[in-house]
Amino acid sequence: MNHRIEANCQLFIENRDRIKGEFAWENAYMYPLCAALYTAKGRRVNEEKLRDAMDLLKERAGLFSNFRSTVKLAIASMLDLSGNPEKTLNEGLKVYDMLKESFFSSAFLPIAAMIIAQMAEPFRYEEIAQRTRRIYDRMKSNHFFLTSSEDSGFAAMLALSEKGDDVLIEDMEACYDILSSMSMSSNAVQSLSHVLSISEATAESKCRRTVELYDALKEAGCRYGKGYELPTLGVLALSEGDISSITETMVEIDDFLSAQKGFGVFGIGAKQRLMYAGILAQSEYLDKDVMSAATVSSTVSIIVAQQAAMCAAVAASAAAASASASS
Repeated sequence: MNHRIEANCQLFIENRDRIKGEFAWENAYMYPLCAALYTAKGRRVNEEKLRDAMDLLKERAGLFSNFRSTVKLAIASMLDLSGNPEKTLNEGLKVYDMLKESFFSSAFLPIAAMIIAQMAEPFRYEEIAQRTRRIYDRMKSNHFFLTSSEDSGFAAMLALSEKGDDVLIEDMEACYDILSSMSMSSNAVQSLSHVLSISEATAESKCRRTVELYDALKEAGCRYGKGYELPTLGVLALSEGDISSITETMVEIDDFLSAQKGFGVFGIGAKQRLMYAGILAQSEYLDKDVMSAATVSSTVSIIVAQQAAMCAAVAASAAAASASASS
């Protein structure tokens, strides 16, 4: 493991521990997610500032608002990282109100709102909120039983794209058809196809690279999750990094994480751990401006990966809660 990656991994663990120490009773799936948000920015968590952001969120968002649901720690982290928490929250809540006009509220809708508020100018909020609904409706039309509240975040991500609606839908359907032959969750394949559709590369080439990366990890003894973790793999597949090099890096990071408290047998699980190994590996393959014109910018890729990771963390948390309730 080179020095840069090792330093990134150490920062990730330190950030996880700082966040957990300050918010000991939050959802366990949120700690590594929030740590990844800070690490992607090269930032060390300042507990006092993060606490201030959380207090602001509690002050401004109602008790029953989904801004204060499972994702509240992630939202507070995003507010702190923005450098202007109050303004960022105001903008996020403004977009959220626009989205609520056409979406049922869910834990995923604040994620969509924050993505739009981070990536778009205020004068475009209404236009993008409306486009988010249009894209979501077309997803639902093509996959009625697969499309659910978690797809609102992906629809928001795609609504920020310069690609036209028809092109986006055709691309994601082509990716879905190619990938659906794999023995994976249909819902996860749909989410992965959303991520891949942001790229201008052909459906065949980006799906082939995703499958090659998945298979290379499997051969190396690391079975990447076939469920909600899968979309994050697509971001690395969109880079121009060599598949064997990406695989080697992810395996090294996964080995490092497996020795850390909370990532072993009694931690968040091997599949989520490998997902975070992929997210940490992005600093090696996306920050070096290796994204070609046929793919997407490194900044957009990181935002997409973070959004996919947030959806994965919320989904994992919901699944764990459901399993606990039924036992």
